[in-house]
Amino acid sequence: MNAATAIDNDVTWQTLCSKTDLVAHSGVAARLDGTDTQVALLYLPGQTPEVYAVDNHDPFSNANVIARGIVGDIKGEPVIASPLYKQHFRLNDGVCVEDESVHLRTWEVKMEDDDVMIKA
Repeated sequence: MNAATAIDNDVTWQTLCSKTDLVAHSGVAARLDGTDTQVALLYLPGQTPEVYAVDNHDPFSNANVIARGIVGDIKGEPVIASPLYKQHFRLNDGVCVEDESVHLRTWEVKMEDDDVMIKA
């Protein structure tokens, strides 16, 4: 997916994809512009927020697979389960439910018109 950046009040927002690229209750992967960093975008329509952005790199398997995980919740908290070893990561803060010393990086997300943007 092509990315574009915009500076808004000293904050850099990067467009990762359009809303039509997202899959409800699932994830898609995108690359941050100018880096090798992959972001997993998780789309939960009807919830607030509707889109979460976490690192696509699974620290347990050392593979870029988080976007392929299963989205769900644990005790009402939205999570993504790694598709390889099944650890759960909270979407709000990226912390691993099974091992709180491990976490995924997270980004703030906003939607403008049809663009899905993260604070880069």
